[in-house]
Amino acid sequence: MLSNKVIQILLIDDHQVVREGLKMLIESHPSFRIIGEADCGAAALQILEKNVVDLILLDLDLGPENGLDLLPRLLAIAGAAKVLILTGLRNEEEHRRAIMLGAMGIVQKERASDHLMKAIEKVIQGEVWYDRTKMGGVFADMLSSSKQKDVSSDEAKIAMLTERELDVINLIALGLKNKPIGQKLFISETTVRHHLTSVFGKLGVSSRLELIIYAFKHGLAKMPSNK
Repeated sequence: MLSNKVIQILLIDDHQVVREGLKMLIESHPSFRIIGEADCGAAALQILEKNVVDLILLDLDLGPENGLDLLPRLLAIAGAAKVLILTGLRNEEEHRRAIMLGAMGIVQKERASDHLMKAIEKVIQGEVWYDRTKMGGVFADMLSSSKQKDVSSDEAKIAMLTERELDVINLIALGLKNKPIGQKLFISETTVRHHLTSVFGKLGVSSRLELIIYAFKHGLAKMPSNK
């Protein structure tokens, strides 16, 4: 459940009709507001320089531009804004690169509108969103291709984790947000946040997505089953 805060969203898609339809859909949610629309990278960056944005909804196919090339620039100036990919492309290599570059989720354009709305809610709450049937293979590829440069350093980091912190990591990897984690562990949301802050510091990660990837890579969590 979202708070009463209005969520500021930036739409980036090179088709005006698509943007208009998305705006009508998204603003049907009482907490969502489209703060800006852009059909290219330059326009998107101008909007971000002048506005506080909570979520960026990005199409990977921007005509002559590739959304993947734009993604790092968006995140560099977007502050704490999260990026959700909305795409018609089924290229898993493109999806893999989007996740590695910092996207918090991927939604296919042909999915039902309620699927997109749910994805927006989850990403805003700090969770990752992906089709586990397809993206499980993407994560597996990421992990298998990633080489451990300093195994002893990682072992030392993991050794610093408490049993409770390991429990929190497992539940984060399952896609749970702070409140359900607290309920399962019989602790408060504030305590969950304290544990996460400690985990981030010990492992040297800065987001839930980085933590999930780290956990899968080092065996702290099991690869997710299908959604």
